[in-house]
Amino acid sequence: MANHSESIYNIIPLKFQEIPKQPRHRSRFSGTQPASASSFHTKNGSSSTPAFSNLAGDSVVKVVADTSHGDFGKRRGSYRNAPDNFQKNMSLSHSVPSLAAVKRDNPEQLKPTKLKEASHTATIPKASDKPIMNLVTSKNFIVANAVETILAAPKKVTTGAKDYLAKEDYGKVPKYLAAVRNDIDAEYDYIRKLNEEQMDAMRPPIQQMDEQERVAMVNALKAKWEKINTDFQGGTHLTKLDTMGKMRRKETHEAQLSSIEKDIEKLSKRNIMIDCSA
Repeated sequence: MANHSESIYNIIPLKFQEIPKQPRHRSRFSGTQPASASSFHTKNGSSSTPAFSNLAGDSVVKVVADTSHGDFGKRRGSYRNAPDNFQKNMSLSHSVPSLAAVKRDNPEQLKPTKLKEASHTATIPKASDKPIMNLVTSKNFIVANAVETILAAPKKVTTGAKDYLAKEDYGKVPKYLAAVRNDIDAEYDYIRKLNEEQMDAMRPPIQQMDEQERVAMVNALKAKWEKINTDFQGGTHLTKLDTMGKMRRKETHEAQLSSIEKDIEKLSKRNIMIDCSA
């Protein structure tokens, strides 16, 4: 009747019966020999070991030695020393705070832990010591103080504010400013040199010849032509060229005069262009 859904016995809930927990079974051979038919002793990734070990259960020791953290713990190789994980120099040290910071944050550190005994402290007289009595002096301290004050040297009186105009370096440029000026001039020269190099690099390879330079070259060629022509005219009175030296000298003068005349003719033109790439 209790199994029917409409039974009156279903109104009353059944009492919960707690099943007592059985004591854990501990083998008497635990710790003396490995378990039989174990799969925890194999080396993963190796084909030389079987998938199972100690199937018969007659092995006294493990068939395959355990690997370090093969199944539990960190992965293999995680316990090796890292070459970049070492104690750095001054990593555990800290800078000493300044006196102002100690006074502001930890003033109790400035308190002395042990007071130094003063050497001038008066000793307590003993009970057996007798006091000195009947000491009489005839010195007049009023007169003595007056005489000492009269004979004392006068005190040095300050003249007032220091006269900075009387200093030996007043009005002179400090030495460090000269060094700074030299550094600035050197930097300006370096920048100017870089700008000139940049302008030279940007300058076209063909440019017009300067007019003053052209006139100077023409004058120099004319002076040279006059000199060679004078030497040439000095040897023209020789009607007989009977030696090789005379003939070679005449030919040389004629060739030089002809070359200079051609150069003067070329430089006599306006707007001469120069190829700077050569």
